[in-house]
Amino acid sequence: MIKNETVNDLTLEQVVTDLEQDHYNSAFDTPLRPDAFEMDDEAKMEIIAKHFAAIMETLGMDLEDDSLKDTPKRVAKMYVKEIFSGLNPANKPKPTLFKNTFNYNQMLVERNIAVFSNCEHHFVPIVGKAHVAYISNGQVIGLSKLNRIVQYCSQRPQVQERLTMQIANMLKEALGTDDVAVIIDAHHHCVSSRGIRDAGSTTLTAEYSGHFLNTETKNEFLKYIG
Repeated sequence: MIKNETVNDLTLEQVVTDLEQDHYNSAFDTPLRPDAFEMDDEAKMEIIAKHFAAIMETLGMDLEDDSLKDTPKRVAKMYVKEIFSGLNPANKPKPTLFKNTFNYNQMLVERNIAVFSNCEHHFVPIVGKAHVAYISNGQVIGLSKLNRIVQYCSQRPQVQERLTMQIANMLKEALGTDDVAVIIDAHHHCVSSRGIRDAGSTTLTAEYSGHFLNTETKNEFLKYIG
């Protein structure tokens, strides 16, 4: 039974609201342990290589074969340095911002940004395109940084809904505005290469905030991306 009693000078209603907000914020975060970054990349690669070698051996692969003997090291390097490098906040792109001296006050749209991610349920690829847009509140961002933000958020085990929200949140943080929109259209190999094995379907997710919640602005964005 909920009573409106005081807890450390806060009402229970305020505590519940804070807890709900914490849950809302954490929903955007990739699930990581608190000690996720205590180990350096070289140590991680060494451990991953050993475990992947054990997986290959369990599958019956001959690790003495010239084609296979270095595969565990290659996979470990790929995981840490490439396809999961977005787990490490040290790799977060630093946005290059410029003053909007020309007072451009319409939306800027970057279409067809390549998305290469991996499904966190099966560790197989998610491949597609992202379309992002924002309306300047006085600053503009270097165009390549839009691509880098998409890439950084993609390079970790993901679900597409979270990926879409993470990109939008990072854009809002970088630009200092809520006027941001993100759409991702992606092909999931966990659908095409296993299970139902449907190679023709794609998944669409969207995140709108600020002025993009306005129907007219949203429709303009959708028209631009085709």
